[in-house]
Amino acid sequence: MLEIFKTRSLVAIVSLLMIGAALSIGVAKADDVTEDQILRALAPAKKPLTRGLSTGPQTQTDPAAAAAEGQLIQSLRNRPTRSLSAIEREEIATIVKDKPKIDLEINFDYNSANISNRSLPSVQALGRALSNPELKGSTFVVAGHTDAVGSDSYNQDLSERRADSIKRYLVDKFAIAGSDLVTVGYGKTKLKDPANPLSEVNRRVQVVNMENKSTAQK
Repeated sequence: MLEIFKTRSLVAIVSLLMIGAALSIGVAKADDVTEDQILRALAPAKKPLTRGLSTGPQTQTDPAAAAAEGQLIQSLRNRPTRSLSAIEREEIATIVKDKPKIDLEINFDYNSANISNRSLPSVQALGRALSNPELKGSTFVVAGHTDAVGSDSYNQDLSERRADSIKRYLVDKFAIAGSDLVTVGYGKTKLKDPANPLSEVNRRVQVVNMENKSTAQK
């Protein structure tokens, strides 16, 4: 009887260990962001070839709007994050709406702009993606966001410092030109999940491809 009890106990322990291992693997995979995923998210949409005769609708870009957008982004390159006005932040938010983008749930140390060790793989994957020939040379907006805990001013400052932290890491570790990274902070003004303002999904860094290699390489 004792042997049967020992055997059952051993089986139960092994089962628990296997379940725990499976869960830990699942969490790791869910948190990981790969270079390929970032590349696909930030890749410019392929524009259809224009033909003399077309049966389908054609999407045209307003030249004046495109020129204004280019001028704005050019004016923001090399600007300190804290120097952006509320109007400029909103202008950026407007023009990035239809651009290729990805939200990265990058964790930072508590009340800090230091990137946590658990999030370094995601930031490194971002660095490799932005260094890839498919994306290298374009201008990217790196936008910091927080959840709704704390005051407006506190979260605005924190989001700016965290966006700057990502930029410094990319510049230092991957030699990405600092002028190709426009950083902006939105604090808690643009929650990803407004219905759950305290949710961790709101604490994120959004990266947007401005699709302007010709401007970025000047």
